[in-house]
Amino acid sequence: MLNNKKIVVVLPAYNAALTLEKTYNEIPFDIVDEVVLVDDASKDETIAVGKQLGIRHIIRHDNNKGYGGNQKSCYNKALDLGADIVIMLHPDYQYTPKLIVAMSSIIANDVYPVVFGSRILGKGALIGGMPIYKYIANRFLTLVQNLLLNQKLSEYHTGYRAFSGTVLKSIDFMANDDDFIFDNEMVSQIFMKGYEIGEVTCPTKYFEEASSINFKRSSIYGMGVLRVSLQHRLHMWGWIKAKIYN
Repeated sequence: MLNNKKIVVVLPAYNAALTLEKTYNEIPFDIVDEVVLVDDASKDETIAVGKQLGIRHIIRHDNNKGYGGNQKSCYNKALDLGADIVIMLHPDYQYTPKLIVAMSSIIANDVYPVVFGSRILGKGALIGGMPIYKYIANRFLTLVQNLLLNQKLSEYHTGYRAFSGTVLKSIDFMANDDDFIFDNEMVSQIFMKGYEIGEVTCPTKYFEEASSINFKRSSIYGMGVLRVSLQHRLHMWGWIKAKIYN
């Protein structure tokens, strides 16, 4: 705990057997109370590794539900465990678990209710090996999103996120898509509710075992981001009533 806040780390996993142990071993268990591993029908030994590590809360999807579907299981379980702070950490070791203390502290001390680990603040993305086309797309999409959502985030596309339990309970994340666009729908919901998002600089690593989506899926994701951003603006103007904000 931190400031009497229960901290739960959730690990949305897919074929993470080779990196799960390294990720898990760097989690700061002096403040983290529980770890939840959700395996999205992996084809490797992710579940076996999780059991070897002694992870108490393991959920296995018999069928692949997608990145968003995985997160839904993660957050529902964390809230069932009574989490005051929920940290989403990818078990592919692309993001360092060593930032959990900093991100949790920001929420526990009521500075921000949501914190993102940004790869764009500083030079972490390019130094860590982010493909140049993804970097350019990230910067373009973030610019458009900031304009349409009237915000000033450095990055909307990081997978390293921390939420207060209050925020998760107040948004209908179950209404969101089950694929990668889930992340951006959550951001839109959070801002629509009037919450602010803080950011910390986060180094990142791109290597063979780290999860990534190909160019085709990245393009589909980019179009989805633009759709969600436009939907957000039109809902704010009262021109449409989007169900994810109900």
